[in-house]
Amino acid sequence: MSETTGASRRLIRRVLGALEAEGLIWRRQGKGTFAGQPAEPVSALAAEINGTAGPVEVMEARLCIEPEIAALCATRATPDEVSRMWTLARHVYEVEDDEMTELWDSALHRMIAQCAGNRPLQTALALLDDTRSTADWQDARTRARSDQSLQESHEEHIAIVSAIETGDAVGARAAMRAHLMTRITALSEAMGIISSPPPDAPDHSPA
Repeated sequence: MSETTGASRRLIRRVLGALEAEGLIWRRQGKGTFAGQPAEPVSALAAEINGTAGPVEVMEARLCIEPEIAALCATRATPDEVSRMWTLARHVYEVEDDEMTELWDSALHRMIAQCAGNRPLQTALALLDDTRSTADWQDARTRARSDQSLQESHEEHIAIVSAIETGDAVGARAAMRAHLMTRITALSEAMGIISSPPPDAPDHSPA
């Protein structure tokens, strides 16, 4: 990178350190530097899901776990972690390439799962999220994406991160559920699928 850009090695190291701090890259000693969040060892299971489940089914599964992940995140995320979420949410909205939109969106959702501090839930989400790499998923998401849907997703991401930032677990849960419901509807319409909506989530608010 130093030879390609003409920047000093010291500057390159500082930039990589800043990107790592924002959760945009990760490093493994002896392996190298990689974009996004650290990969989970779920490739074999993800491949099995990819062969038997469609994008809408995967989104319905995410609907079962991600609202609770967001609620946990709201009680545990640090200010620095929330700052990184805002950075990722901004990148999701600003990029103009479908593949990059998917990558940044994935990074945001995985970041929320990481900050929830629950390894089984984090791994479960990583397992489902790995389906984004399939051709069926990419095709369905591209057909469902529009300027309006990108704006809607951006507003939904803002609602999710805002609730997390204020420590509002109930609000984070509701915002994540609303976001995923919107995406399920868009995917279903893009794929010509008519299905009944998932049942409402149980009421977790205090009595």
